[in-house]
Amino acid sequence: MNVEQETAPTAAATLPRQIFPTELGPCTVRVQQGTGARGPASGTADVYLHGAAGSCTTFQSLLSGEPARARVLIDLPGWGESTQGARVEHFSIEAMARTVAGILDSLGYRRWNLVGHSMGGFLALHIAAARPDRTASVATISATTFGVSGAARRPLRSLSTFPAFVGMLLAMRSMAALGPAGSALVRAVGSTPVMRLLMAPFFADPAAISARVIRGLGDDARPASFSAAARAAARYDFSRWRRIVCPVLAIRGDTDVFTPPSDLIGLAGMVPHARMVTIARCGHFAHIERPEQVQQLLDDLQSP
Repeated sequence: MNVEQETAPTAAATLPRQIFPTELGPCTVRVQQGTGARGPASGTADVYLHGAAGSCTTFQSLLSGEPARARVLIDLPGWGESTQGARVEHFSIEAMARTVAGILDSLGYRRWNLVGHSMGGFLALHIAAARPDRTASVATISATTFGVSGAARRPLRSLSTFPAFVGMLLAMRSMAALGPAGSALVRAVGSTPVMRLLMAPFFADPAAISARVIRGLGDDARPASFSAAARAAARYDFSRWRRIVCPVLAIRGDTDVFTPPSDLIGLAGMVPHARMVTIARCGHFAHIERPEQVQQLLDDLQSP
C-alpha cells in the first residue's frame, strides 16, 4: 500500500503563516492552535523541526486531527519557505537554536516539546541542553548525530561506512557550487523517476512511497543549506548533551542509512535517562513510513 498522506498537505498549507526576522534571515512559521486552551497561555507547544533535506511539510502525516496543545511548524532559515534572504553562511547549531527559541518567545510559549527529524533531532537535543528550563521533552526521529558528524569531518574516509550520507554531501556541495542553477537542477531531477532511485536507500520499502512524497523531498532539497548543516555538525561539541534533563525519546528505523545503532548507544551514554526505540521495516523517515507508530510513541512521551 502506498504511503499517500492525502490529508496532510491541507493540514500544513491552510494554517496561517507568520514570518519572523532572525539573525539567519526571515523565518516562516505556521501555528495550529490546540483544543485544550486558547493561544500561548496554554503553556506548552509541540514544536516540529525538520531535517537538512526537508521542510516542515515532511511532518504532514503527524498533523491529522485536532491537537490538545498548539503545534508550531517551522521552516528553518535556508529551507522550505524560509529561503529568501537566508544567511546560510552564518549557519551554526547555536544560531539555529537561538532562532527557534526566539520565535517561540515571540509567540509567547514558555515551554515546548521538541520533535526533530534528522538534523532537526540534532537541533532539538542542543536546544534541550541549552534551554533545560524551557524544554519539556525531546523526541528525535533518526537524528543525525555522531556518525554523520564524523563523516562530515572526513567524508572520503567515511565513504565505506556512510556511503549514502557521503554521496549526498558530495552531490549537494557540487550543486551548491553552481548557485541557483544547482538548486534548479536538483528540483528538476526531483520531478523525474530518477528521484525515486536516489531516495530508495532512505526507505525500507521505497515502492510503497507515493510519487507525491518523493517529489516533495526533491522540491525541499537545498544544496547550500544542506552543506552548511553538515559543516556545523562536523565541529559540534557533543559533551553539551550531558546537560539534558528532560525526557528524551530517540527513534530510528532498522534500515536507517544515516542513523546507525551506534548513534543511539552514544546518545544513551550522554543522556542515560533517554529511551531508545528501533522501528522494524523502516528507514530514515519513520514519520512517513510508520506514522501511526511514531505518533503513539510521541503521545506516550508527551502525555502529562
